[in-house]
Formats: sequence, C-alpha cells, structure tokens
Amino acid sequence: MSNIVEIKVPDIGGFKDVPVIEVLVKPGDSVNKEDPLITLESDKATMEVPAPQAGVVKELKIKQGDKVSQGSLILTLEARDVAAVPASAAKSPPPSGKDGIAPAAPATPPASRLSPHAQGADIHAEVLVLGAGPGGYTAAFRAADLGKQVVLVERFSTLGGVCLNVGCIPSKALLHVARVLTEAVEVAHAGIEFGKPKIDLAALRAWKAGVVAKLTKGLTGLAKQRKVEVVQGKGHFSSPHLLRVETPGGAKTISFDHCIIAAGSSIARIPGFPYDDKRMIDSTSALELPEVPKRLLVIGGGIIGLEMATVYDALGAKISVVELMDSIIPGADKDVVRPLAKRIEKRYEKILLKTKVTKVEAQKDGLKVTYEGNAAPKPEVFDTILMAVGRRPNGREINAQAAGVNVNERGYIPVDKQLRTNVPHIHAIGDICGEPMLAHKASHEGKIAAEVIAGHKAFFDARTIPSVAYTDPEVAWMGETEAQLRARGSDYEKAVFPWAASGRAISMDRDEGMTKLLFDKSTRRLLGAAMTGVNAGELIAETVLAYEMGADATDLGLTIHPHPTLSETVFFAAEIAEGSITDLFMPRK
Repeated sequence: MSNIVEIKVPDIGGFKDVPVIEVLVKPGDSVNKEDPLITLESDKATMEVPAPQAGVVKELKIKQGDKVSQGSLILTLEARDVAAVPASAAKSPPPSGKDGIAPAAPATPPASRLSPHAQGADIHAEVLVLGAGPGGYTAAFRAADLGKQVVLVERFSTLGGVCLNVGCIPSKALLHVARVLTEAVEVAHAGIEFGKPKIDLAALRAWKAGVVAKLTKGLTGLAKQRKVEVVQGKGHFSSPHLLRVETPGGAKTISFDHCIIAAGSSIARIPGFPYDDKRMIDSTSALELPEVPKRLLVIGGGIIGLEMATVYDALGAKISVVELMDSIIPGADKDVVRPLAKRIEKRYEKILLKTKVTKVEAQKDGLKVTYEGNAAPKPEVFDTILMAVGRRPNGREINAQAAGVNVNERGYIPVDKQLRTNVPHIHAIGDICGEPMLAHKASHEGKIAAEVIAGHKAFFDARTIPSVAYTDPEVAWMGETEAQLRARGSDYEKAVFPWAASGRAISMDRDEGMTKLLFDKSTRRLLGAAMTGVNAGELIAETVLAYEMGADATDLGLTIHPHPTLSETVFFAAEIAEGSITDLFMPRK
C-alpha cells in the first residue's frame, strides 16, 4: 500500500518568508533520511532542510525563488518505512557556515530526568549558562553543538547582553555616522563641499535600533536552531546545582549538572554625584541619544568615554574631557595615543589630565563641576555630564556564595586555565572572571568552557588579547606595550612607521597615524604592536596572528602586502627593523 507523506518546512528558528535558493531533488529521486531537500537563505545563514525519512520524491510543491516559513509544504514523498515520520519531527536545519557561523550540531535528546540534581526543579539543564552576552551565547551555542542540552538565562528580553544591546554594536553604529559627518566636513579643502547636515535624532535612534534588532533576531534564530532553551529573568544561585530565576511570569528554578557564569559587568560610579538628575548620564543612556547638549563633560578619558565623545562631537556638542591619569587611554603607550590627542585637542574645548572631579552640583542652568589637580580650572557649568570611569564585575550580584563559588574583594570570580571556579562543575567567563573586559575575550573563553564540559582537553592559552579604541583616529594595540617592556627591563627594539609616508593614508587625507612594532633584540621575535589611524582596529589582527605564531621581523618583512594599503604599514615597520626599507631613508646604525 502506498504511503504518501507530506514534507513541510520544520522550525527554522522563527524566520519567516525565507527564500528558497536551491531545490536539491526532483520527482523520482530516491532520498535517504537526512538527505538535503532544499536550501534556504535567511539574513543570518544558509540552511538546508533535510528529509525526515527515506523514500521517493513524488511531487515538488515549491521552486527556486519561492519564499517559505515553518509549515510550508515542500514536496510529497512515497515513504519506504511503514511508519511515517511526521514532518514536524524533522530536525531543524543547521546553518551552513555562511558569514562565519559555525555549523549546528545534530539534535540531541532532552537531558535525563534521572539526574540527581533535577529533583524538584522546574527545568533541568545539562549545561546552564547564566548571561547571554558574547561570551554566554557563544558558550551556549558551542555546548549545544557538542551535543549538550543547554538552558540559557538572560535578564534582558533579547539575547546579546550589554555588548550587543547597549554597548559594542550600537556604539559602533553611531561611530560610523560620526565618521561620515566628520569626513563630509573635512573633504571641503579637496574641493568637495556639502551643505550643513540635517540631523534627525529620532530617525538616527530608529536606525541604530534596527541594527541591534537585526543581530538580536539572528541570535534568537540560532538558539532555536540549536534547541537551546532561553529563559528570561535575573538569576541567583540557591545551591551548587540550583539557580532561581525571577522571570516576568514568576520565579522558576533551574537545576544543572554544569554551569557557565557569564554575568558580565556593570557601569562603575563615583559616589556622591547627583545620578538622579537626567542630565547626569552613563554610556547606556548616552547611546539612547536623548538630545545633543551644547556642552558635554566626559568624566573618564578611557575607551568608552572617548568613543562617546567622538559621537557627540560629530553631532555638534562642545566636548570637554577630564582624566585622572597623565594620558588619555592609559592602557596604551603615550606615543601611540599622541595622534589622537593632537586631533581632539583641536576639536574639543579642553582635555584635562591628572585632574579629578570632586563635586557635581545640580543647578537650574546645568551641572556645576568642581575640579582638583595642579592645572584644575575654576568650577564651570555643563549641560550634560557623561560618567565613563569604567565597569565593575557582577560577581556579587548573583549570590555566588550560595553555590560555594569564591568571589574576591573586587567582585571577580577567580578561574583556572579551563575557566573552572573553585567549584569544579561551575565555570566563569568574560568580564566577571577578570580583565580585560572585552567581548572577544569572553567569546573565546565561552568556547573553551563549553569544550571542557564536553570532555575536550581545552585550555585558555591565548598569548595576547588585542585592544581597540574606536575613536577618530582609532587606536589599537596587542602583546606587550613599550611601557611594560621598560618596566621589566627587557632588551627590545622599536620600529615605527609614520603614516605620513603611506601612499594609502595620504590619498585618504588621513596621514596622522603611525604603526609601531616591538621586537626582542636577540631573537627578533615580535613582542608587541600598536597603531593609530583609520581602521587601526582592523589592521591589528595581522600582528596578533604573527605574535601567536612566534613570527619575527624577517617573517613580516618578507610577507608581500598589497599596495597601496594601510596594511603595508606593518610591512614597512618590519622593514625598518630589518634595515631594508626603501620607502623611507633610514641612516645606517
């Protein structure tokens, strides 16, 4: 007796009206279970829909170019098996790897309720991940890809954490706009003049929100495709194997065999300031673009403060920056920061170094600021103050002690090379386990923690973690700084290539940058690198790879780079170290 089965599109992660870009079978074809039938292309990944069972294709119901959603009829199949498998039971199609997205793992059965930790809990997880920022969602997805049943707890209504929702991504979107505005003005001396831009803050906010929404929607789809259960709410440990989550629908308890803490960090504050005044903002509220103040004071000359200063300067605010240390971006060498400092000194009202804000008073006409320091100016009034003095880890916000997890006096959770806390089945990653507080560090740690839980011999063994300030110009560095090498008494050699000699930088009208390489004097191996200039954050990756692979000056100097590019500046700096450069005249040593 003929057994005709309708094959429909299974759950594809919430995506709708997804184009069919390829039909892989035709009527009469024999297919085995899991053979691909069609290929779909969402805005996040390419996906293949597999056959839920073996059989012979009878009739196609779609063609290339059609748009489908979950439940759309693909074809009819004359099944070989007596017991037909419903189309709804088909495995969710994994992403094919487009745009760098890792292939998804085969579907896995639910975690066994025989787990001794599951008793009395609303949900049980083989792996519980607390926090869905770059580290958390990476850990959850990697664990799922390795066959684990995963529950991901996130306090926000969307995945991505601080970085994607109110940090890295929206700030870079606004920095892109800032760069466009600035370039439109600065190209005037080349004979191209534009009228004064009309800035629609509401439209700008909407565009920024759209950028964030596209990425968060993509993450939601990836979680569904991997069968990662997402629970929204704020989580606190109740015991070494139990988490209580306050959800919008009430409290839930989640038991777990393993846990990865990825609870991140929060904005740091200086005590005693009038934070209840709406004119006193932090980086999160600054990204909401409530308005463009006439005068903005940025407290903190680090990366976050200077990036937001870049945005508001381009939008028309008069900027002042106050920094306690003797240099902006204190983590980088002073010579690397100098091109940025020179540029913003011309654009901003003032930059106050080795200066402290001791008092902020709310007045009707603004916020009155009192300073302390050798060159401190008299008190003055600003329309808005941006507090950007760093972030603090959330180690004390999750009741970690109830799980027996050690939290140090600064709020960090110490971990070993496998990201384990003092409680062996609980790991910690990202901001909460130590500096630098960077998304790419968290993502790397998330993969390692998931692999360790899955039984792999994985360790955190990165030699360096690059840092980037997405200011204008950008500042990037990796490895050891010159200040660190001097402090340690290392015998090193420095090679600096000025972008004033770069054909590409000159043709872009942005030749204020520089590229610096630091080499061990005896082995000639690369010890560190730094650069300032347009797209420095993109260029630093080459030196990170060179550092990880133990490359020396000869390796970099003999690697042919495309011309004319900014990437050549790394090559030229290496040639300076080798004494073989022809693009500059260097006196013989």
